Amino acid sequence: MNNKIVIITGANSGIGKAAALKFAKEGFSVIMACRNLEISKAVQKEIMEVTKNTNVDLIELDVSSFDSIRSFCTAFKSKYPRLDILIHNAAYLNHGEKEYKLSPEHIELSFATNTFGPFLMTRLLADHLTKSSDSRVLNACTTNIKNFFDPKRKIEFDNLRGELKGKRPYSTYKMYGDSKMALLMLTFKMAEEYKSMGIKINALQINRVKLSKETIEKMHSVWKVFARVQNLTNPLPSGMADNYFQICTSEAFNDVTGQLINHKLEILQPSTSEKGFSQLKNIFGSSSYPRYAIDRQNVEQIWRLSNTLTEG
Repeated sequence: MNNKIVIITGANSGIGKAAALKFAKEGFSVIMACRNLEISKAVQKEIMEVTKNTNVDLIELDVSSFDSIRSFCTAFKSKYPRLDILIHNAAYLNHGEKEYKLSPEHIELSFATNTFGPFLMTRLLADHLTKSSDSRVLNACTTNIKNFFDPKRKIEFDNLRGELKGKRPYSTYKMYGDSKMALLMLTFKMAEEYKSMGIKINALQINRVKLSKETIEKMHSVWKVFARVQNLTNPLPSGMADNYFQICTSEAFNDVTGQLINHKLEILQPSTSEKGFSQLKNIFGSSSYPRYAIDRQNVEQIWRLSNTLTEG
């Protein structure tokens, strides 16, 4: 597989770094797409030394900035003849954040980074993906989407540019969950749109992994204690990185597209019922996702908005 090319966003820490290590060990040409070059250069050097793979490239990318995404895609296309695998791993969740933050395009930062950035990047790299004999795109999702089993939970479509920041309280956790639900809906829609081009697009529902000390320090005191206790049993990021690798390379997923996959590499299904005992199974289980994600009106709304905001 040493001629395969993979892009991993946010590849300088956590699951992204573990995934870069995994793919590099397997002989892939790895492109680390990262915002902080100072930190990333040290990680790039470490990966090359550990894996003995010199084909580990680093290209600057801020996924929340459309201009940065366009610059990254131009730089990548000028250096590489095709793209085999695109992994949207980078995400924005600033624990403890209480204020609305907007991207350079004045989009709420969670949605800019977790939803619209990956949408635009996939669209701009689609032509290079079609040059691969087995092109796969993987979106990192989250168990936070289970909050949408609550029938009252809705994406704040009217507030994705901070329109109501003076009237509606900000919750970084709600925006994170909403933006990942939106990414899941785009996964389903883009899989349909790009199927005829031979591009397979799936999402992985990230389960708990060990958090870094830096991440825990950003939390409020009570959540810090909770996170430290959880970290005692949380698996290492390398386990989830192995899932990235399996979904993006194994024959088992050759014909799989437009699916949400759990940490056991099982394909999830939309819930059949969201009431009573079935709802308990939805919330505590790992075999279903909220039907909100396949509501045609919701999907078309995020699809239209994605195209409108990223055009130009």
